[in-house]
Amino acid sequence: MGKKLVSFWIAMICFGAVSVLTISSQTKKSSKTKTNTTMEAAAPTPTPEPPFRGPKIKEGQSQANKASKVLGEIMGAPDKGIPTDLLDKAECVLVFPAVVKAGFIVGGQGGRGVASCRLASGWSAPAFFEIKGGSVGLQIGGASTDFILLIMNEKGMKSLLSDKFELGGEASVAAGPVGRSASGTTDAKFDTEILSYSRSKGLFGGLALKGSVISPEKSDMEGTYGKGITAETILAANQKRAPAEVQVFPNSLRQYSSRTK
Repeated sequence: MGKKLVSFWIAMICFGAVSVLTISSQTKKSSKTKTNTTMEAAAPTPTPEPPFRGPKIKEGQSQANKASKVLGEIMGAPDKGIPTDLLDKAECVLVFPAVVKAGFIVGGQGGRGVASCRLASGWSAPAFFEIKGGSVGLQIGGASTDFILLIMNEKGMKSLLSDKFELGGEASVAAGPVGRSASGTTDAKFDTEILSYSRSKGLFGGLALKGSVISPEKSDMEGTYGKGITAETILAANQKRAPAEVQVFPNSLRQYSSRTK
């Protein structure tokens, strides 16, 4: 009888110990789950990237407005403008409005323009560039000429993001086709890194700007975005990070080509 009683109490003690350990384990798991849930609930939302804004927006705003106007006028004449299916294939677009002969002479003022590239979110914030040099200066005389360049592939984009590049040198360039569709365009055109167009005295057409050198326009970049901000940084930034005054250019591009990266 005594041995049975001792065995009974030993069994009860073991059962109690197992129960305590089980409850303790479940409590720890529950506590850990609650802690994880609390931590997940308390996880901060990503902070949006800060906007850029330089001390002198006026010049950048003027260039963006001019470029937007030129793009709108050319795309408004589909039979004589840039084919929309070709524009949809472009990775970046540059517009140089109202360039004159003096801009192509060494030491001249140079032509200034605006560029935007495709991102997953749409068109990028606009960056500012200048164009100089090239034999085309002898062809356009004193007439004011608008230039539009379509960057068609990654290699062309790398040239655009460099300190400067020469059309026909570091980057291949060809006169772009004109009309409602580019369906009849040869494959050689599509293999070209950059397709270029010009409009002078109301006449619009493809023009190979060989020999012209394109580089970031530092004064417009710093005035619009601040000191030390590069074209590469801006062309990788959502347009909403740009000052509202210059967003007119990517907004205009979106009207004619809404494809994202």
